[in-house]
Amino acid sequence: MLKGFRTLILFAGFAVASATLIAQEETPDNRLKASAATFHEIMAAPDRAIPIHLLARARCIVIVPGMRKAAFLVGGEYGRGFASCRVQGSWSAPAPVRLTGGSFGVQLGADSTDIVLMLMNQKGLEHLLSDKFSIGADVAAAAGPVGRDVNADTDVLLKAEILSWSRTRGVFAGASLNGTVVEADRSEAIRLYGRPWSSRDIIEGAITTPDAAKVLMDEISRDVYGKK
Repeated sequence: MLKGFRTLILFAGFAVASATLIAQEETPDNRLKASAATFHEIMAAPDRAIPIHLLARARCIVIVPGMRKAAFLVGGEYGRGFASCRVQGSWSAPAPVRLTGGSFGVQLGADSTDIVLMLMNQKGLEHLLSDKFSIGADVAAAAGPVGRDVNADTDVLLKAEILSWSRTRGVFAGASLNGTVVEADRSEAIRLYGRPWSSRDIIEGAITTPDAAKVLMDEISRDVYGKK
């Protein structure tokens, strides 16, 4: 009986955490604007931005504004954002992605963290195109350095398929996201594109970039290429 009671409490906690996350959902248009604003604010910091030479080498960028940590007995992490990759001298239409992770234990409270991932090579790109992968398990990952003039040519960074950063309460720093699952967000793709396109369909150019995505694509081009 005690075991059954504990199970009931566990599921009740999970329901509360899930309800909290769902209540914080936004429309794709708002999330695109939030993604653009997040990237702009990070890159505008003169001494705490992503190093320019890393941006120049990145194959793809993933931006997740406001990844949530909500918990009541069951902890959870959940965020929605967009991935864009280099295609023919420009950047692809944004592919909706979802980041998930979790932990168990007595945890109370909630927090919000902006996440930026950079996929640095072809192997990292292929994992993204596969629609689902786990950071640390499927791909080699490392916390990204900050500062425009930082020397990032260390063995660890050169071998990493993904570099990751987080921003919480205004503090931007490299982050270890091992165990986080990155997957295509088909439900978001339906809302943005009208069909449940895969990440490969979107990134490899099977569809036209929607007007709502222009704010994010302009921001990425401006920060990576210096275009206005």
